[in-house]
Amino acid sequence: MNPYVLLILLSSLGLGTTLTFASSHWLLAWMGLEINTLAIIPLMAQHHHPRAVEATTKYFLTQATAAAMILFAGTTNAWITGTWDMTNMLNPLANALVITALALKIGLAPMHLWMPEVLQGLDLTTGLILSTWQKLAPLALIVQTTQNVSPTLLTMLGLSSALVGGWGGLNQTQLRKVLAYSSIAHMGWMIIILQYAPQLTLLALLTYIFMTSTAFLSLKSFSSKKINTLATAWSKNPVLSVTTALVLLSLAGLPPLTGFMPKWLILQELTKQGLPITATIMALAALLGLYFYLRLCYAMTLTISPNMINSAAPWRINTTQTSLLLALLTMAALGLLPLTPAILMLTT
Repeated sequence: MNPYVLLILLSSLGLGTTLTFASSHWLLAWMGLEINTLAIIPLMAQHHHPRAVEATTKYFLTQATAAAMILFAGTTNAWITGTWDMTNMLNPLANALVITALALKIGLAPMHLWMPEVLQGLDLTTGLILSTWQKLAPLALIVQTTQNVSPTLLTMLGLSSALVGGWGGLNQTQLRKVLAYSSIAHMGWMIIILQYAPQLTLLALLTYIFMTSTAFLSLKSFSSKKINTLATAWSKNPVLSVTTALVLLSLAGLPPLTGFMPKWLILQELTKQGLPITATIMALAALLGLYFYLRLCYAMTLTISPNMINSAAPWRINTTQTSLLLALLTMAALGLLPLTPAILMLTT
């Protein structure tokens, strides 16, 4: 892709997200989401492969449907209350509709079916943008409108997303689909605690971005798209294989890694709010995720590629040099747990 075109598209991504962050008017927020969607469409289809075009079409139709629902909800609320302000979503129908549309935007269960299919058709770099940056603007809108939302609706969305993300990733062989279900599960953890402790949602989002970015960049350096190709990872870069396995365990929420921090604090807060059954279900859903992350770690570190393989040996032609960004993200994904008190002071 032409560098100038790429610069314009990435700038438009930033502009759309910033516009949504800064707006308190539903029409401006909708415009920011639309700029965001239209900017990532060419990035998704840049390889001109039929699978990429199919994923781009699915993504566009899903996001257009969600944007139309947001515009309809904002118009309905303005018609009844006389204001376009986000904080005055007093109409229950408009409120439920906008939360449903934003859940469709970020891939919360049961509106999650597009996420694995779309991510499977993209390359890892664009998939990273879709899994991290594209979640920021809809999450910001959910945070701004959550004070008038039914707690039961948010709890059901969070529980279903955590369970679907855990169950859905168990039987996958494609790494991008595994990461898609991982994203669905993490979104559930963020949504279920939003009504009680929004700062924990922010903390979970930041740690999720660190860990997912590290996982995507590591898999890209290995040129791995399936679980069985992870067996060659040790031959390419042993040190990166070890750190990637630890990052995957961090995504699963295993102590003493960074991913344990948000899950531990969220379970603690749910228990404080008198929801022990909900906290128990979320903890069991985290165990489902731990199982399929352990599958990836086993394939990466405890299996050896066969001596006679039909494919070319990729470690002979690709560089194994790691970037500074990957090194910094790996450090953050592995070592932030001891800084939990300081991070909590900054977020509260």
